[in-house]
Amino acid sequence: MKKSETGRIDRRMFLAQGGLWLTALGSVDSLAADALREPVVRLGLLTDIHYADRSTRGTRCYRDSIGKMREAVRAFNEKKVALAFELGDMIDSAPDVETERGYLEAIDAEFRKCTGRCCHVVGNHCVSGLTKKAFLKTTGEKATYYSFDHSGFHFVVLDGCFRSDGVPYGENNFDWTDSNIPPQELAWLKADLADTTKPTCCFVHQRVDTVGHIAIKNGPQVRKVLEDSGQVLAVFQGHHHANDHSQINGIHYCTLRSVVDGTSPENSAYAIAELYADGSIRLDGFRKQDDYSWQEAL
Repeated sequence: MKKSETGRIDRRMFLAQGGLWLTALGSVDSLAADALREPVVRLGLLTDIHYADRSTRGTRCYRDSIGKMREAVRAFNEKKVALAFELGDMIDSAPDVETERGYLEAIDAEFRKCTGRCCHVVGNHCVSGLTKKAFLKTTGEKATYYSFDHSGFHFVVLDGCFRSDGVPYGENNFDWTDSNIPPQELAWLKADLADTTKPTCCFVHQRVDTVGHIAIKNGPQVRKVLEDSGQVLAVFQGHHHANDHSQINGIHYCTLRSVVDGTSPENSAYAIAELYADGSIRLDGFRKQDDYSWQEAL
């Protein structure tokens, strides 16, 4: 990637000179090229676990999710992922707060068996009965939106669990279709991205790349901040429970399939993302998760 005179990676310049292209991993040339080089860092990804000690409802097999989490963590450890991200909705609702906290403690204990750093993204079900403060206390995170650097990359976790009036989700005070990134978080995001020169990946529960009940209502404003930074390679998201991908103004938006839907283990879904020094990303999907490869054009 070329850099501007300030030293920041200018992805708009990069895109104008070739851009990124998306291909299925069925490409022999793509696989061969990846085999000849090592990624800078590996990430473990999974979303919408919805663990609860309750009977199956529809396609959601709540009790099976703990076994699915164990399988995913084993794969993450075998591949030596440096960072593992759960993209929200680790738990489902319970009759009372104490039971809900117990669900979170049980599934998070399995997640934390990952030998890499475990990173949490708050989802609407994570703070159905619980408050965000209780979620943070149980998971050990210090904030619901945060960023950090690792291996030459910048990672940003966002929190879309706010009502339109800026009130944070918690204690059943919200409509799950009303999700937003509030002004203070948007200002934080803009400042955070302005302060880094590193290629960046973002992680959020609700979708930023579309509209409707599964999307963050002010998604266009969020995308503008991401685009204006010139740093963001990809956004990983959940909430939709289905595989999906879009590319908007040079940024890849990858929606991961849910863990909870379908009986264990063949209907689970998780992925390992490999990040390369040139900004290429390869997503190796397991079970029902799709594969992708986003590479620098030749």
